[in-house]
Amino acid sequence: MSDTAPPLAAPALALWEFPSIADGVLAADAIAKSTPVQLLSGTTHPGKYVILAAGDTASVDVALGTVSDVGRPVSDVRFLPDIDPAVVHALGSAGTGPAAEAIGVVETDSVPSCVDAADAAVKAAAVDLTGLHLADDLGGKAYLVVEGSIGDVEAAVESAADRAGAQLVNRVVIPLLTDDLRDDLAASDRFLDRLSGVERGAS
Repeated sequence: MSDTAPPLAAPALALWEFPSIADGVLAADAIAKSTPVQLLSGTTHPGKYVILAAGDTASVDVALGTVSDVGRPVSDVRFLPDIDPAVVHALGSAGTGPAAEAIGVVETDSVPSCVDAADAAVKAAAVDLTGLHLADDLGGKAYLVVEGSIGDVEAAVESAADRAGAQLVNRVVIPLLTDDLRDDLAASDRFLDRLSGVERGAS
């Protein structure tokens, strides 16, 4: 997806994940020709195709019907008719905020389910969505990070896990996260990126 894409046209959003790139391109074309939505699509690891359609509820609903009519296999689809603005913001950029009492991590095996879970998390409790990491360099998986009080994080993680459903891989709540790990989460989720920044002593 392009780094220069305009802000997403909330309030409604739908996401599809296709096991076939060709089928995903076909569906994206059908959406573009059927309804006035903001359309973002592209490949993700490992060889899947993701489509995001944003706009008014009626237009996004038409997009859902269009993809259904195309009739190609979809590995996951999610419809968020009233997506939380915090999730829209996190789709563009996210980072850690002030140190919180606890963090929660929810891991899913698809992009659509992770975005849907993030929406459930921020609506369930007073937490900050500080990470939304989607598919690329994750073997097609995705995960979200929320921060807040222990009680709020537990409630948010539980709600996110319920929303993810069968796509849930794992979830954890970690109280009193160390400063070093907070820095790692904020800097990069890729271990090799972290390792490349470490000075090495003489061998």
